[in-house]
Amino acid sequence: MKVKYARVKTSGGARYAELRGDEALLLDGAPWAQAKHTGESVPLDPAALLPPSEASKVVAVGQNYKKHAAEMGKPVPPEPLIFTKPSTALNGHLSPILLPPESNEVHHEAELAVVIGKRLSRVSEDEARAAVFAVTCFNDVTARDIQKRETQHTRAKGYDTFACVGPWMVTGLDYSNLRVQGRVNGATKQDGSSSDMIFPVPVLVSFISRIMTLLPGDIITTGTPSGVGPIRDGETVEVEIEGVGVLKNPVKRA
Repeated sequence: MKVKYARVKTSGGARYAELRGDEALLLDGAPWAQAKHTGESVPLDPAALLPPSEASKVVAVGQNYKKHAAEMGKPVPPEPLIFTKPSTALNGHLSPILLPPESNEVHHEAELAVVIGKRLSRVSEDEARAAVFAVTCFNDVTARDIQKRETQHTRAKGYDTFACVGPWMVTGLDYSNLRVQGRVNGATKQDGSSSDMIFPVPVLVSFISRIMTLLPGDIITTGTPSGVGPIRDGETVEVEIEGVGVLKNPVKRA
């Protein structure tokens, strides 16, 4: 069953909610923890949407689409190429992407991401599949000029606001064949399908769980289709995942 969940700002602080129409039905905890409705609701305000999960970490995957690997001049990796983004980089719907002064070439990367619903350590692909709670939109914002001159991805991809995610998460989706689009100022720059992934979601989650323990709420973002490119001060970036919705972020110079 497809259900839409979010984290929202309220007068009492951040709350998880189930979204129904124009209302956010508040929950007494995280939705993957069998949270219950409190009987409270607030109008759904897009400006009040926070990153949909309080992730302890974001684990990202590089070069997971053949055409993107080719446009970056990289070989197809023999096993998943992973890196992490700090939780401090998380950035919600409509919140600005801040271009750091150290970079003159920041790129968008539209991606399908999944939210983990169980504690995972060294699990099989079947166990990994069962532990995926929901699907969401992700923008793996990257300081490309920094990435090109460094062998590690941490600085180029770890700046504050560089892990855009949301606007909400959706359960019950078959994420194996969903359209993934990236737009800048309304113009389509990326248009692919999750079916083109080199390593599908269950493979990625199982692989990562053999390296680090995944906790409920952690986000796994799965690589980007071809078409990445620059974003500039004053522009607006959108990531659309079929069946989920549209994540939108303005771009500003920090």
